[in-house]
Amino acid sequence: MPLHPQAEAWRARRAAADTPPLYTLTLDRARAADLADLRAAAGAGEPVAAVQEFTIDGPGGPLTLRHYRPQAPATAMETATAAVVATDTATGTAKVDGLGPALLYLYGGGWALGSLETGDPICRALANATRADVLAVGYRHAPEHRFPAAVHDCWAALDWIARNAPRLGLDPARIAVGGDSAGGNLAAALTLLARERGGPGIVHQLLVYPNTDYRVSPAVDSSMLVDGGADGREDPALFNRHSVAWYWSHYLADPADAAHPLASPLRATDHRGLPPATVITAEYDPLREEGEQYAAALRAAGVPVTLRRYPGMPHGFFAMPGVLDDGREAQLFAAEQLRAAYEAPTPAPGNPAAAADRAAPGNPAAAVHRAAPGNAAAAVRRAAPVDRAVADR
Repeated sequence: MPLHPQAEAWRARRAAADTPPLYTLTLDRARAADLADLRAAAGAGEPVAAVQEFTIDGPGGPLTLRHYRPQAPATAMETATAAVVATDTATGTAKVDGLGPALLYLYGGGWALGSLETGDPICRALANATRADVLAVGYRHAPEHRFPAAVHDCWAALDWIARNAPRLGLDPARIAVGGDSAGGNLAAALTLLARERGGPGIVHQLLVYPNTDYRVSPAVDSSMLVDGGADGREDPALFNRHSVAWYWSHYLADPADAAHPLASPLRATDHRGLPPATVITAEYDPLREEGEQYAAALRAAGVPVTLRRYPGMPHGFFAMPGVLDDGREAQLFAAEQLRAAYEAPTPAPGNPAAAADRAAPGNPAAAVHRAAPGNAAAAVRRAAPVDRAVADR
């Protein structure tokens, strides 16, 4: 379908204002413009019960963590239900009474832009909609700190949250990771590291139009081109292939780093044993193909995956509920998926699922060039089924 009417109106406003593409600006100006754009498109941030900031030790110095506590459940029945200790008879594990679930959410921005402020509205919305605590980390940015600095910072945050969960009022057995765009890339990288290192356990991964492979040709449709593509020029009012190349150029110190699975998770030699995933993509997004190929690779490896593509939507729509109704719908859908993950039985330490994680061949942190015949990487050309409830609207 063509750009959604709301998306087209937003694009037209940007074109009429002669808004320069971020990739034409200096980094300082691009960072300021990115924040201003997202604040304008996000709408008013939702009130939450509490927001706290504190610092933890990171591999490159102190890291800021922001902790969002959701508003109280709407009814006494929900409150009573939330306090029940739910023991799964198959695994013998329990959701600890009084300890709630958590989401580590990693903001987008192409590893070079973005901040705790740009991710703030999403974190507030997901905290309330999931009834889970959301934590965000101010990871280091490129090009001042190139790959893998951001991965290391996000890992430090995940590890710290898992180790300190009980004193934060959180259940260490119900931690999910998520992010949009570059944040989705970082979330996927964390699942690879957690599998390789035997924990922390991650119950779900929420990947919103993630970067997953430097080598995948960006998706281009006629609505992403000037005048419908008559001369092949891409519309500068939309996130496009120039945007993608600009961000990668800042992130990678060496082009060879693009082959590393922590930079390009689709290149991991094996995707077995990774957490169940929700993958959200947008029709008019150059990252659409690699997001959907990653969903296909996970599914081929036996990982439960829900893939939902939003027709007529551009890259960034998830952060734009103030101007795009599908942005809010996608946030609510993501929250629904996370709530289901938090309510599912928690695998007991040492069970077969956990053992399969550790037994997966290939170190994702080191296997940067190998592609074993028949593995999930070879299956990426098969398109993952798309959630037709939305794709056919």
